[in-house]
Amino acid sequence: MSRSVRIVEVGPRDGLQNEKQPVSTDVKLELIGRLADAGLRDIEATAFVSPKWVPQMADHADLMQRLQRREGVNYPVLAPNLKGFEAAVAAGAKEVAVFAAASESFSQKNINCSIAESLARFEPVMAAARAAGVKVRGYVSCVVACPYEGPVAPVRVAEVAARLHGMGCYEVSLGDTIGTGTPATVLAMLEAVADRVPLERLAGHFHDTWGMAVANVYAAYDFGLSVFDASVSGLGGCPYAKGASGNVATEDIVYLLQGLGADTGVDLGKLTECSAWISSVLGREPGSKVTRAMRAACA
Repeated sequence: MSRSVRIVEVGPRDGLQNEKQPVSTDVKLELIGRLADAGLRDIEATAFVSPKWVPQMADHADLMQRLQRREGVNYPVLAPNLKGFEAAVAAGAKEVAVFAAASESFSQKNINCSIAESLARFEPVMAAARAAGVKVRGYVSCVVACPYEGPVAPVRVAEVAARLHGMGCYEVSLGDTIGTGTPATVLAMLEAVADRVPLERLAGHFHDTWGMAVANVYAAYDFGLSVFDASVSGLGGCPYAKGASGNVATEDIVYLLQGLGADTGVDLGKLTECSAWISSVLGREPGSKVTRAMRAACA
């Protein structure tokens, strides 16, 4: 019996948010549609954040209004505070994500507050979500290392993840934000977090800055994780490492997981076609080795 793995596609939000060139709402909507065509059922659509800080997501309300929702597909959005949450719900969001960090320095530089203050900000969001029947997913950044502090102790990651889970996040995604993790450091972190949060409530979010993302997905899968975040074509650079790649490519982990006998529900052929299309729109080669290899094989 094959093991089921759920992939949360973050390309339309996390992948595109740092793009320097403007990406039109039409392109974003087509990307979301093509990803759904490929079988992805959790597609992070946009972020309800200030256009001043993330101009690429300024069309969040328009995108959600125009989005052709499909039965069986979830379209979570990022909503880091109560104002963002209220705007997201007004636009029709049924699931939101909040984010904290396991590093004090990263929290201060990224969202201008301490870890404790960031968690306190989520309390009214959680209360409003419960009242509105909206699901909340939590992100933890810097679960292996921080660009300012270096290695992050697993116990600190476990504490933040436990707080998010305890306040009502149905799932906590553990992010190797700068992509320095290896299977050994990832497993040490997972062991600490799994002591505080049930394994079935955890997801892995790995960046490929140092080329270890696929290896880390394999290690986490072997440990027992069954949910992974990924970005089509590896969209999304790492703003803390100049010129570095960011998110692991969805195609690369689908290929890995299918090779392990896991059921992802994703059509790899359609996914690589989507990857090639969005890469062409953005004027670059696909960031996925699997997509490049499949294109070369078909040439």
